[in-house]
Amino acid sequence: MERFRKKYRHELKFLVDERDLALIESRIKNVLQPDKHNGEKGYYTIRSIYWDGYDDNCREENESGVSPREKYRIRSYDCNDELIFLECKSKNHDMTYKKSCRLTKEQFECLMAGRPGVMKVPEETDGESEEVLRKLQLNMQLHHYMPKVVVEYNRTAYICHEGNVRITFDKHIAGSGYLKKFFDKDMPKRPVMQPGMHVLEVKYDEFLPNYIREILDYGKLRRTAYSKYYLCRQFNTAQRIIR
Repeated sequence: MERFRKKYRHELKFLVDERDLALIESRIKNVLQPDKHNGEKGYYTIRSIYWDGYDDNCREENESGVSPREKYRIRSYDCNDELIFLECKSKNHDMTYKKSCRLTKEQFECLMAGRPGVMKVPEETDGESEEVLRKLQLNMQLHHYMPKVVVEYNRTAYICHEGNVRITFDKHIAGSGYLKKFFDKDMPKRPVMQPGMHVLEVKYDEFLPNYIREILDYGKLRRTAYSKYYLCRQFNTAQRIIR
């Protein structure tokens, strides 16, 4: 049980319209600390390339609500090709656990080209990072995992050290099949949400402080099993994926 608690976090998702999101943020920012990555703009841009098997088993598991399940993605922030991470996100009902591995541009290009076997793992890589990298390499070789879609959105985040709480507002969620333009700021993309609709996520360890619950509990929030990856795949199935 102790091992479970150390690794997994609660993750709650809500679909929120523009007006309600502004109301919640006006309350949150008075009691929580803004994430340092919000910067002068008040948000940062996240792009992720999601991987799936040749038979789209990750998408099917997501649609069927299989638990536990895993998804692999390569993530970058503000189109910075010097800040690249490979992540494996495990989900078990409302609990999630993320393992991460920092990638070099050369490693990124090897994975994108479908050549995991030629990529060397640096000697200084820690055990968790090596595990993430090795597992993706294995899935590429055995189950033909490949990059499927780019997911992009702007995130504003607030944090609370008590309970290790992180509340994020994700806006302008869009998907793209232009994988080769991953670091291109002008990458063509397609919005996947109704105008004015955004995603609120609440993540915490063992408990969510009562005062934060009270801020969020204003009678309108409704839980959702929303998946950015799944929705972007649905909207981009007809779009030619460029590798």
